[in-house]
Amino acid sequence: MDHRERESRLVRRGVRGLAAVLVLCASALPTASARGTIEETTVPLPLPLLFDNAAVSDDSAPSGADFDGSGASLSARDLAAAGWTPGRALTVQGARLTWPDRLPGEPDNVLADGQSVWLNGTGDALAFLVAGTSGDEVTGSGTVTYADGGRSPYVLTAPDWRRGPLATKAVALPHVNTVEGRRDEKARLYVVTVPVAPGRPVASVRLPRAAGLHVFALSVRGAADGWTGSWAAATSGYQTVGPWTDRTLRLVVHTSAGGPLVRLRFDNTFAAAPVRIGSATVAVRSAGAAARGAPVPLTFRGGTGIEIPAGAQAYSDPLAFEVPAGADLLVSFHLPGTVTAAPTHRLAQQRSYLSGPGDHTADGSATAYPTVLTNWPLLTGVDVGGGPGSVVVLGDSITDGDRSTVDANRRWPDVLATRLPAQRAVPHYGVLNQGIAGNRVLSDRYPGDGVSRETAGVSALHRLDRDVLSQTSARTAIVLEGVNDLLSGSDAARVTAGLREIADRAHARGLRVLAATVLPCGGVPGCTPAVEAERAAVNAWIRETGVFDGVLDFDAVARDPSQPTRLAPAYDSGDHLHPGDAGLTALAESVDLGLL
Repeated sequence: MDHRERESRLVRRGVRGLAAVLVLCASALPTASARGTIEETTVPLPLPLLFDNAAVSDDSAPSGADFDGSGASLSARDLAAAGWTPGRALTVQGARLTWPDRLPGEPDNVLADGQSVWLNGTGDALAFLVAGTSGDEVTGSGTVTYADGGRSPYVLTAPDWRRGPLATKAVALPHVNTVEGRRDEKARLYVVTVPVAPGRPVASVRLPRAAGLHVFALSVRGAADGWTGSWAAATSGYQTVGPWTDRTLRLVVHTSAGGPLVRLRFDNTFAAAPVRIGSATVAVRSAGAAARGAPVPLTFRGGTGIEIPAGAQAYSDPLAFEVPAGADLLVSFHLPGTVTAAPTHRLAQQRSYLSGPGDHTADGSATAYPTVLTNWPLLTGVDVGGGPGSVVVLGDSITDGDRSTVDANRRWPDVLATRLPAQRAVPHYGVLNQGIAGNRVLSDRYPGDGVSRETAGVSALHRLDRDVLSQTSARTAIVLEGVNDLLSGSDAARVTAGLREIADRAHARGLRVLAATVLPCGGVPGCTPAVEAERAAVNAWIRETGVFDGVLDFDAVARDPSQPTRLAPAYDSGDHLHPGDAGLTALAESVDLGLL
């Protein structure tokens, strides 16, 4: 045992001693026969002091941990390969969590059974790093206690670590350790968020009583006060790239809101291994890959670069940089290692650039960037200081701007963003486009794990937490989805059930939710009279149900009055499904800004 490991063990032994003292103190408090009364008198403890289960085993000694009660466990080697090393801080869905600082075989999680966890912080959600081991998802209810003595309930659902959906996992590991040896089987860990009362400091959290629910980490997610989302892109898949070795990417993004500060967000979504960003800069674009003025360096936790673990994200430090509204930025970042696959947003409708060898983040000219990119890898957000918050648009290819003019920013959310600064009826929100071409409400096109050519994303239901609820200062969500579900055989009842779930989950987080009616698809192969009948039923439900805070009747705007099952010729891009520039502009101009 080396000096560092001996020191680590002594620290952990001291922590356990403190736990014993605190537990003795708690046991001295008055108790009662009723479990509810006992709970009232239990002293909240930091989560690591409650760990009573070992989930991680050394691969050479798999019997050293028993995560699920049958001798199976997570592989320490796989976790290290994913960048999930003991004590490492991980940011997922905007929440900062710490992977337990424990050696393989030591207790590293707690089986939830009503324990009271000490926790403080103010924000918009609790984030739990969890997994279930019952063979199915595990659900239980708990309680948040605030510093002012008030309380609020929550419901936590943890998918199973071996059977849960890959589409919503934080990280998937390629093996499961068992007493018989290693199995080539995916193990999953999940980050699940639940709402808390905004602005009220949290004092403690009562865990649910739910058999097989394991909690590894817990935190309060900050509410991103002082920031407004100006640009965003949803990860649509995990694609083969390059390979890129010692290359600089220069991505072109178009802002909505402006502000005096900027920070960037990079996501290693769906990945199996960490990715390292060596350095990064931001600049206002002049033309092509050329900057207007010298690119300004960004930092990450004070350093010039950062390694992003699999499934995690990284925010740059706040930078004093004047971001103009409605302008093109150049975000340049150097990849010093070899990258063979990356999380991407495939349909950028915007040309970006790739350099030759070397770190060219500081280059103001376009000379070092000879190669054009047509997607956005890794970069998922640009936030600006101040402002009133953001409107988030959840959609498919019509929102993603398919068939709009490349490099012209004619997607309908872009046009909506241009309307806001010119009026005073509502705040000048940022507008975040979370459209993914080919996306569906109900079913995953991309399975959520592994390198794939499929880039239509996981379902709107599966990406709602990541792409809407955790977006910076989200105030209102607009949903325009459903046509791809109907064309693939789903009926109106299933689509409307999915839309209702989206509304309910967003309302639970305090967001306003607007729904847009589904546009006509007449003339598209497969858009049969039966599909048209289901589309009409979906739209009737959207208009009449009262589930949403407002309705954007895009169907009425875009349809041909003489053939209501088809797009108006002036708005049709030519494929009878996607509006062209004129049609997208008409959609954006039809939005009643007061609904925002």
